[in-house]
Amino acid sequence: MKTILSTIYVLFISNLGFSQIYEIGGFVGGSNFIGDVGSSTFVNPNSFAVGGILKWNRSPRHSYRASLTYTALSANDKFSDDPKRIQRGYYFNNKVLELSLGLEFTFFDFDLHSDTAQSTPYIYTGISMANHPNFFFNNDILIDENTSSIAYGIPITLGYKSTITNNIIVAIEVGARYTFSDELDGSEPDSEENKIARFGNFNNNDWYVFSGLTLTYTFGRKPCYCNF
Repeated sequence: MKTILSTIYVLFISNLGFSQIYEIGGFVGGSNFIGDVGSSTFVNPNSFAVGGILKWNRSPRHSYRASLTYTALSANDKFSDDPKRIQRGYYFNNKVLELSLGLEFTFFDFDLHSDTAQSTPYIYTGISMANHPNFFFNNDILIDENTSSIAYGIPITLGYKSTITNNIIVAIEVGARYTFSDELDGSEPDSEENKIARFGNFNNNDWYVFSGLTLTYTFGRKPCYCNF
C-alpha cells in the first residue's frame, strides 16, 4: 500500500512540475489576405506582422497557447492573376489586431526537461478574434464607415520548432485563419444602408495568413522524480 501511494505521489508531483513550464516570447513575420480583392495566392506575405506569444506546456506533446498579433492586411487587384480584378483596380490596407487562443500539438515528444536538443513539427488550432475597421467601395473610392468589427475565425497553423539552448526555442510557422466574416476587404459593408455596395463572391468568407518566426523563453520548475 505504501508503495502504491508513493507511486501516485511521484506521478502527481511530476505532472505538477510539467504544469509549471511556460514559454513567453514574440512573433515576427508577414501577413497576406485572401478574399475578394487582390491576389488569391495562399502564402504570399506582403505586410509586416508582429506579436507576442504565451504557452503553457501541459505535456511533451501539447500546450495551451495564446497570442496577440498586429498587422496591416493589404491587398491590391493589380497583383491578381484575374484580368477582371486587374481592370477593376481595388486596393486596401486594413489594420488588424488579433487575439488567438487554442491548443498546440507536437508530432513528436518535445521534452523541455531533456539535456539533449529537441525539435519537432507541430500544429496549432483554436479560435481567433480579429478587430478591424469597416469600410466599403463606392465608385472605386474607399469609404470609411467609422466603425469596427470583430472577425471570428479558426487558425490552422503548421510549424517546426527547435531548442537553441535549454531556455530558448525558435520556430518557423505558417498559420491560415479562416474567418466567419466577409467584411475584411470591404466587399460586405457593415451597415445595412451601404449593403448596395456589396461585391465579390457572397458565398466565400475571408482568409488571412501569418508567416514567420517565433522566439520564446522557457521558465518554470522542473518535475521532481523522487525515490521512496
